[in-house]
Amino acid sequence: MDIREIPTAEAGMLIRGPVAEVFEAIVDPAITTKFWFTHGSDRLDSGNEVRWEWRMYGVSTPVTVSEFVSNEKIVMQWSDPPTTVVWTFAEMPGGTTFVEVRNFGFAGSPDEQVKLAIGSTDGFALVLAGAKAWLEQGLTLGLIGDRHPKGTPTA
Repeated sequence: MDIREIPTAEAGMLIRGPVAEVFEAIVDPAITTKFWFTHGSDRLDSGNEVRWEWRMYGVSTPVTVSEFVSNEKIVMQWSDPPTTVVWTFAEMPGGTTFVEVRNFGFAGSPDEQVKLAIGSTDGFALVLAGAKAWLEQGLTLGLIGDRHPKGTPTA
């Protein structure tokens, strides 16, 4: 297989809430745990390194913030080997926010990179859907934990 572009995971979602509230939901682990990971060691901020945990799976990852523009953009590195995640937050009409996530820099063969990008797209789509449910309706859907009810896949 010949790959012409670097595999990149991309997901986006309109969330009916002000940009400051949506941005804070990604930055503050007390909120983020309602729809994504189970524990975060600290808030995201410029130059900050935090640890996110998914205790239902027994996994965690370091997260290092390399760029932080309040209510607009977060660039972070995470995972092992590290990949880059870029979050952008755009204020939309009616007090809504469009959130986009791009994840790139996957290691391995071209086939492995494509597989990782597809899995990351799946994961970030669930994160954004969970954030939307929490921020708009106050619902905790359990999407991340329910994605792999038998534990993390091994291959």
